[in-house]
Amino acid sequence: MEQIEVELRSFLTKSQFLKLLRFFKRNAKFLGEDYQVTYYFDAPLDLRIQKGRTYAKIWMKSGKIHEEKREEIEIFCKRDDFSKLEKLFILLGYKIKAKWYRKRRKFRWEGVNVMLDYTKGYGYIIELEKVIRDPKRKERALKILKKKFEKLGISPTPKKEFDKKYKWYLKNWRRILKS
Repeated sequence: MEQIEVELRSFLTKSQFLKLLRFFKRNAKFLGEDYQVTYYFDAPLDLRIQKGRTYAKIWMKSGKIHEEKREEIEIFCKRDDFSKLEKLFILLGYKIKAKWYRKRRKFRWEGVNVMLDYTKGYGYIIELEKVIRDPKRKERALKILKKKFEKLGISPTPKKEFDKKYKWYLKNWRRILKS
């Protein structure tokens, strides 16, 4: 069965990030840390492959990037299969649109998933997420996430701002990753 990812996110300063990291280490269940390499493909849908410390995956999300509610399909593979996944999609005619290098810390806090990320060239981000199966619960889940952001004293960054930064990253990722 497909799942629906409901999420809100915000750009953070480094000091906000460190403050939140300390908060969640004290007040949430730590679910782990990962270093992820993600390749975004130039495709009709949001198609990606990702390699973490313990797995690789094919990942597709419906809708437009940075929307609050999107269907998501993930197919997990062996970590060592990442280069095969890359070759498969390139042979199918997909071009790599961007490469993304991210350190992620994941927590479970008051019924929501919390991700604190640092992505090279993109910055510090907090993401709060609920994964649901029933589309009728999307608005309820979004309301819960908004209340959690209020509790943290953070405003979600508007989609328009994320879109602008993402477009900038798409133009500059090759230069950024060389440094």
